[in-house]
Amino acid sequence: MFESLGRAVAHHPRRALLAWLVITVLGFGLALFGVSGENLFDRLTTGEPSVPGSQSSTANGILRDASTSGASLTLAVQNVDPSTAGLGDALTSARSDLMAIGGVASVIDPLVLPGGAANPAAAPLIAQDKHGFLLVVELTPGLSSSAESTALRAVERRLDQVPADLRAVAPDATGQVGGATLIFDAITSQVEKDLLTGETIALPAALLVMIMVFGGFLAASMPMVGAIASIAGGLGALLGLSYVIDLDSSVVNVVTILGLGLSIDYGLLIVSRFREELHHLTDGDGGLAARRRRGDGAVVTALVRTMSTAGRTVTFSALTVAISIAGLLVFRPQILRAVSAAGVAVIVVAVATALTLVPAMLVLFGRRLVRPGLISRVPVLRTLLARTADVQSEEGIFSRLTGRVQRHPWWVMLGALALLGALAVPLTHLELRNSTTQLLPLGSDQRDYVQLLAREYPAATTAPVMVVAQTSLEAATTWAAQLGGLADVASVDPPSPTGSHVVIGVRPDATDPGGAVAERVVREVRALDAPFPVWVTGQAAGQLDFTASLMSRVPWAVAIVALATLVLLFLMTGSVVIPIKALLTNAISIAASLGVLVWVFQDAHLSGLLGFVSTGGIETYVLVLVIAFAFGLAMDYEVFLLSRIKELHDSGLSNDDAVRLGLQRSGRIITSAAAIIIVVFAGFVAGKLLVIKEVGFALAVAVLIDATVVRLLLVPATMTVLGRGNWWSPPFLRRLYARLAITH
Repeated sequence: MFESLGRAVAHHPRRALLAWLVITVLGFGLALFGVSGENLFDRLTTGEPSVPGSQSSTANGILRDASTSGASLTLAVQNVDPSTAGLGDALTSARSDLMAIGGVASVIDPLVLPGGAANPAAAPLIAQDKHGFLLVVELTPGLSSSAESTALRAVERRLDQVPADLRAVAPDATGQVGGATLIFDAITSQVEKDLLTGETIALPAALLVMIMVFGGFLAASMPMVGAIASIAGGLGALLGLSYVIDLDSSVVNVVTILGLGLSIDYGLLIVSRFREELHHLTDGDGGLAARRRRGDGAVVTALVRTMSTAGRTVTFSALTVAISIAGLLVFRPQILRAVSAAGVAVIVVAVATALTLVPAMLVLFGRRLVRPGLISRVPVLRTLLARTADVQSEEGIFSRLTGRVQRHPWWVMLGALALLGALAVPLTHLELRNSTTQLLPLGSDQRDYVQLLAREYPAATTAPVMVVAQTSLEAATTWAAQLGGLADVASVDPPSPTGSHVVIGVRPDATDPGGAVAERVVREVRALDAPFPVWVTGQAAGQLDFTASLMSRVPWAVAIVALATLVLLFLMTGSVVIPIKALLTNAISIAASLGVLVWVFQDAHLSGLLGFVSTGGIETYVLVLVIAFAFGLAMDYEVFLLSRIKELHDSGLSNDDAVRLGLQRSGRIITSAAAIIIVVFAGFVAGKLLVIKEVGFALAVAVLIDATVVRLLLVPATMTVLGRGNWWSPPFLRRLYARLAITH
């Protein structure tokens, strides 16, 4: 199959290029402009991750269905004493203008009440420090999406002008407009900015690394062209998926960085193997003689060989990554299912570019790829490239390193395991969070707005723990007295009817809505034997439900991914030992990277350097994504390495020689691919959205650990210790392997 694909591309390279040009233009065009004026970023959703059918999700659904209010925006006026003489009159024109906006149902501020700011009913709208007040504008419920959007924009513009209206009576007045729609816009806007920032940093850095690998711009540019096409195709695929499933705003960046990194990795492997095969066919002759022999078929032969070896490896590798990410479909939270579907779609695009677009360019440029590039003629760069550019020597830094490891395999293995274990220690005090506005960067207007409300207007904010009861107001009021007596409860809001239910706000004796105290309150409330059906929601409740849901499905996800990985690696190697060893080493490596993630983001050791404020934990779905993605990437490099070792072992080399030469031939590709994917992920760490920082940082660390400690030290050490035992399998499986083996 791969040989046939190679021949097809070799005979029609321009058709492949034209097809990808169309796909790229369409992908970017659809993602940025959409089908009917609604682009990909317009179709994103955001909010606290939830578990369908859980207590918190059910309660949120009841509250949402019972709501009779429309969208709203609030102006928090600061540096103003609400009792200032003439303040109410100064607000008159603003109230009139706001009510005149189509779709506005009400305008409320403390000064419209009888007695003004002195009215007890005005207390929730007055700052606790008595130097500010709230002006709330609510829209008519049931407005169309376009009418609501138009009204909100007009309301926001008018609210922004209110502080200027008050200058005569309150010269220091300032204001901050906020609301759910603005928070959503802030998050999706930041996603778009972070995506651009990440790509701006990642693509040039990746190009520089590949220039050092290939020794020239021409070969280095090919994986980059594939990466750009992958980004376009991936974004177009995400737009299509957004019509089938809800895509959270963080999904776009997460799967984009995965697709970007993988497409470069796969393109790197294809280009490198093509150059190697072409060198063998032309004896390294990249001069005039090579040009005269253009019709000898060397380019086509090299491409067919590349596709039958590296093309097969790329496909196999992508399959292992896709299986790892597809394991997320086992979980119930919609965000994980969305990442799974989107991730698999992007992986398919990345493989397609590596197997069609990159080979098409290889055919067109042919022998020029084995000639020294222009930059290699610069004396200083020539010396540097002699050490970094790909070479054909059977001996080098990787074979020498492996030789040293093989002389002391037990010490190296134990030392590597001790280092990974030490890095994993912070994982023992992991705390999980489901954050919302805390994910916004420092300095965000909406983050500042939410913090201002929590600090100065607690009575106007929703209680951190909400109890939805299916009973009468009288029965709920009687039962609410029990809530006030719980150990960690500071106060209980008066029960209020909502449709056929009653809502009771419970305020924990702590300010963190997702902290340990809030979680204890949720457990205490749920442990009460209420005489009627109750559901508890809020950030802490959502965290507990999300974590419980994950834990209930983890065994299934692990079993499915582990079994699929074992089968695929067995079909590739014919061994049952190597797949088991791969699973164990990858698990240890992932634990180490998660330990570093906890140490940095939960314990806030690098908060100043990376520019974030710790939420006191790691986002629940980030943990799952990092495990799935890191495992897939680890298997990616495992396949890169094992394919070469297996190839050499099948040719008759001993286990130790196959490991040593296999690492020499693949080590440069693995470390180069790792360096590229690290800079890709690091580029997204430069973004400002916390969840993207966490994912990018964790995966960069995971790849760094895997490509150095695991691939260069732990794997050769364990394979040396096991010796011929690496290739063992029972007789009945050997017979099965002979029939179903996936070989070059």
